[in-house]
Amino acid sequence: MQMPEPDRAALGQRSELVARFREFLPSDSVVVDEAALRAFECDGLTAYRQPPMIAVLPETTAEVSRMLKLCKAAGVKVVPRGAGTSLSGGALPLADGVLLGLAKLNRVLEIDYPNRAAVVQPGVTNLAISQAVEGEGFYYAPDPSSQIACSIGGNVAENSGGVHCLKYGLTTNNILGLEVVLMDGEVIRLGGRHLDQPGYDLIGVLTGSEGLLGVVTEVTVRILRRPEVARGLLVGFDSVEAGGACVADIIGAGIIPAGMEMMDRPAIHAAEAFCHPGYPLDAEALLIIELDGPAVEVDHLTEIVRGLCEKRGAVSLRVSASETERLNFWAGRKAAFPAVGRISPDYYCMDGTIPRARLPHVLARMAEMSGKYGLRVANVFHAGDGNLHPLILYDANEPGELERAEDFGADILRLCVEVGGVLTGEHGVGVEKRDLMGTMFTEVDLNQQQRLKCAFDPDGLLNPGKVFPTLHRCAELGRMHIHGGRMPFPDLPRF
Repeated sequence: MQMPEPDRAALGQRSELVARFREFLPSDSVVVDEAALRAFECDGLTAYRQPPMIAVLPETTAEVSRMLKLCKAAGVKVVPRGAGTSLSGGALPLADGVLLGLAKLNRVLEIDYPNRAAVVQPGVTNLAISQAVEGEGFYYAPDPSSQIACSIGGNVAENSGGVHCLKYGLTTNNILGLEVVLMDGEVIRLGGRHLDQPGYDLIGVLTGSEGLLGVVTEVTVRILRRPEVARGLLVGFDSVEAGGACVADIIGAGIIPAGMEMMDRPAIHAAEAFCHPGYPLDAEALLIIELDGPAVEVDHLTEIVRGLCEKRGAVSLRVSASETERLNFWAGRKAAFPAVGRISPDYYCMDGTIPRARLPHVLARMAEMSGKYGLRVANVFHAGDGNLHPLILYDANEPGELERAEDFGADILRLCVEVGGVLTGEHGVGVEKRDLMGTMFTEVDLNQQQRLKCAFDPDGLLNPGKVFPTLHRCAELGRMHIHGGRMPFPDLPRF
């Protein structure tokens, strides 16, 4: 995995930039100590590490604006960072860049119950939004497994989902407005507290843009009323194929559960040993289904889903009898990633999305790949929308195992595209999937995406080296011609 070569001119400006930052930021908000910078050297994709040149921790939009304006004038790269939970290397620093940490922008600014909205800063954690409004019977629907730690700004950058995204949508479906600072320091506001806005969907463009277009400093989210009833079903099957077929049956019957997750045998056993949620250890596959709404509706749908599960040969079926039991069903699923960490020194968490009907085929192919690479895999996924999270187990201390795990993961993602799916469902591209973008997109597609990047950041200073497999300067796009076998501007770095 190659990143841009460090710019010596940028490195030479380090002392001057530190002095300029300290003109408007407290000394401890400008991190330069080598040991302290190690705290920012990676995100959740820990296989890749690189300390930044400087880390800056502003507390206001005005400070973010001034910091970006200084970096723009100096021609220095900037990598935005939320809580650092990204699993695709989206917040991997650059040796010649400034890491912009947004953790200190962590206030809930306003809760507007009549308009069912909350205005928060990007450093507020996902779960903290629901906690702030639960007293009035509201919550924020997207709930990634890392919701106790991941920040809403990072959720916007990656378009995060969670177990309830099947019915309530991902981050993009739950955002009403954004305040964004562009690379030149300009502050723009998009949307508001209204349902929709005229013109181009710039909120949609920014959501999922992985920090390449602008820095989010305020988010207006949609909050929802807690449903009258939420009920969980814990269903075991004697094969993954039967569980996958049951998922298709439920969706085919016109039922959209609030959440529908699947775990295979290795993940079931790891979760049960970790937090004891009462999972059936004799099952090869486990479905966790949640139905919510008015009590009479949930009662009716519960019986329909029970019947569909039994027709597919469910070997066990429990319906939650209390809120505590329902939350316990989810506890194992939410803790699946750390649970797997107890049974393997390291694991590589993948993220791809496939058509639901191809689930049995894809799982069978992954089992074949597991044998080919000699590495175990535990499967945890959002079954309802086909978003897979295979966990490839390896030991980084064993020579060659990390490389095999990466090759295994790349083959899984190629398989997702092959069957009609996509490279990522919610974790983003970052550096992890960057060099696989050509599997899904043509050169024309990628150039068009980079033109959008150029419209926001013409100098390519925001989070460079991520998402796009080939570096283009904005002046090149649409103007690159090969004549006589010679490429113009041969001195430009391309990776």
